[in-house]
Amino acid sequence: MKLHTYLNYGGNCEQAFRFYEQHLGGKITVIMDHSQQPVPDNWKKAILYARMTIGETELMGNDVPPERFQPMRSAYLSLTVDSSEEAERIHALLADDGEIFMPMEETFFAHRFSMLRDKFGTSWMVIHPRPMP
Repeated sequence: MKLHTYLNYGGNCEQAFRFYEQHLGGKITVIMDHSQQPVPDNWKKAILYARMTIGETELMGNDVPPERFQPMRSAYLSLTVDSSEEAERIHALLADDGEIFMPMEETFFAHRFSMLRDKFGTSWMVIHPRPMP
């Protein structure tokens, strides 16, 4: 059994995946739009299915009609990194035009930890964890 994360976007799935590919070291493996489907012309460039790998994880997504889209709530993609510098870099990148729920700071369980929603509506936790006993 394998569990995958599948995200809905309100018309900006391709932009989000290209952003994550460029800045998080991801690799898009599939991206298909609706151009071959019987849909209205204004929906032809909407993403039917996208898939990428980030680290050891596969992330999938698609576009839904903007009126049905809602930013992620009560769920986060948790991104664990190997250094405080990388945590700070990624936090700043994802926070740009986003919403910070918990600023990047030191905690009892992490050298650096933050919670935010990026400009694409995806909620993230960024963590550089402390070693566990």
